[in-house]
Amino acid sequence: MVIDGSTYWRCEACQATLLAEAHLPTISQERARYESHHNDPHDLAYCAFLNKVAAPLIERLAPAKSGLDYGCGPGPALAQMLTRAGHTVALWDPIFFADKAALDATYDFITCTEVVEHFHQPRSEFARLNSLLRPGGWLALMTTLQTDDARFEQWYYRRDPTHVTFYRAFTMRHIAAQCGWQCEMPANNVVMMRKGTQE
Repeated sequence: MVIDGSTYWRCEACQATLLAEAHLPTISQERARYESHHNDPHDLAYCAFLNKVAAPLIERLAPAKSGLDYGCGPGPALAQMLTRAGHTVALWDPIFFADKAALDATYDFITCTEVVEHFHQPRSEFARLNSLLRPGGWLALMTTLQTDDARFEQWYYRRDPTHVTFYRAFTMRHIAAQCGWQCEMPANNVVMMRKGTQE
């Protein structure tokens, strides 16, 4: 389908909607957009928003686990929240914390809050996340899930030029099945996936 001059296509296997490669934003366009965000770790409303994913993750973790905030952005508020809960959290972001060493380790949990919709290559990104997770580890995602196609054209989430991949609940369950993960959805737009305990 073509909307506002941009072409989108549907993955028949997982039902995700993806922006065509020719219309993907450049890294400089992405940086400009992200730098306009005001994700202040001291903003109580923002922290309450992040707690939608932090709280169910903390409930599932044993004490003193090691995690990665994947796509943490310039103000890693979620990492600070998890650190206060007794966990160790590394940071990685392709623009703001591009430390490749963070991708050389493995983790008990990985958070991706408002990140997966920016994936230009979701299959390879989820494969990377799988490789970074230890057996039994948790992947905690937060993204606004797509509902019916009739609303897609006017959907506010689509209008962000850096949002290029849109997932449904079915998509998340499909990804989990492909990776051999368990999949739970403890809150609206929050997805918790657990890697199997054996490789």
